[in-house]
Amino acid sequence: MVLLRMENRQLPMKFNYRFKTVRSLIVAAGVLAVLVGAQFVLSGSVRANLENESPPLKDFKYTDFPHSAKAHRLECSTCHKFPSDNWKKVRPEADAFPDITDYPKHQSCVNCHKQEFFRGAPPKICSICHVNPSPRDSTRHPYPNPRELFDLSPKGKVAESDFLVGFPHTTHVDIVSQRGPAGSAFINAAFTRPSRRLAGEESCSVCHKTMMPQGDSKDEYVTPPPPKLGDAFWLKKGTFKTAPIGHTTCFTCHNADSGLTPAPSDCGTCHKLKPDMPPTDFDAKLADSMKIDNKVMMDAWRRRESAGKFQHEFFAHVDLDCATCHNVTEMKTDVPLTLRVSINGCATCHATPTSNDGGAINLEIDSRKADKSFTCVKCHLTYGKLPVPESHTKAVIAAGN
Repeated sequence: MVLLRMENRQLPMKFNYRFKTVRSLIVAAGVLAVLVGAQFVLSGSVRANLENESPPLKDFKYTDFPHSAKAHRLECSTCHKFPSDNWKKVRPEADAFPDITDYPKHQSCVNCHKQEFFRGAPPKICSICHVNPSPRDSTRHPYPNPRELFDLSPKGKVAESDFLVGFPHTTHVDIVSQRGPAGSAFINAAFTRPSRRLAGEESCSVCHKTMMPQGDSKDEYVTPPPPKLGDAFWLKKGTFKTAPIGHTTCFTCHNADSGLTPAPSDCGTCHKLKPDMPPTDFDAKLADSMKIDNKVMMDAWRRRESAGKFQHEFFAHVDLDCATCHNVTEMKTDVPLTLRVSINGCATCHATPTSNDGGAINLEIDSRKADKSFTCVKCHLTYGKLPVPESHTKAVIAAGN
């Protein structure tokens, strides 16, 4: 090329013209290749958006792994291997059982995310698992299972799962009622023979206990209320019931020794991607002002479908049967609307023929009729500003009849 440039003027005109033509063709071919490549990249990006695939790399925060992304909707066993290598270490030795208790290996990520592993210093993708990604620090966040460890970590305190766990009560309530005394129903995830049959309420109490009960304590609130609270609402102890949050309870029956399906390795049978969730009677700002650090309690409150203020330990509620309010045979934990408590459960006590008879529902509805701006606060946190549901009006009419 140096020789050609030096002698370009001395080349015959015909050869010089041909050289320029060839050079132009080479340049044109290069431009065409760039345009074709750009079109391919662009069309791929558009196609990805149309097919609801993962967004461009720059849009990812890489703090959590989105299971709901289309590219991630794989068989669980593609990434998660049962059991994890550390299953004997994360729980006390006497309580340990085969389980998935650790993040997938790097191979699961590199197959699709090789570019991101070499993008940035440190690569952002590493922060999904690692606390402070660097060659000198391999510390990882606790894995979301067991929850008892994960919920105490900074990441666990704010994490929201992509999944709901499907638990059909109707196929379990009779089985649980045959498990024996509630205090010994679940031991180290091992199957035990029944010593006696539990009554319906005892069956529920195997899994559901009053959360943070007040008992004999004079302190009725979960956290200290403001000095001048007055009649304003502040969350009280004994408001919620617990529910199993991990595999310990489930694997009592669904373990390798029992052979009962689904097996502990069949993750997708119980873990379902969370659908669009219905609105709940939960006030996030109010809850945040209370500074409640109990993750299980806050999760229960955020999911409360009906009356956000309902307190299980209230003296008039504590002796009620669960079936007074809950339609146990219809409850499926991965179908949120089946968990909603009907107003009929409340109307048993709180709807009366007239307001003079003391019915709380009557009083709230009458107050709304008298003042359209009235907010129903007896039971609700956010629903009280909405129009009075027809179901409430019918409950009052039924009580009058």
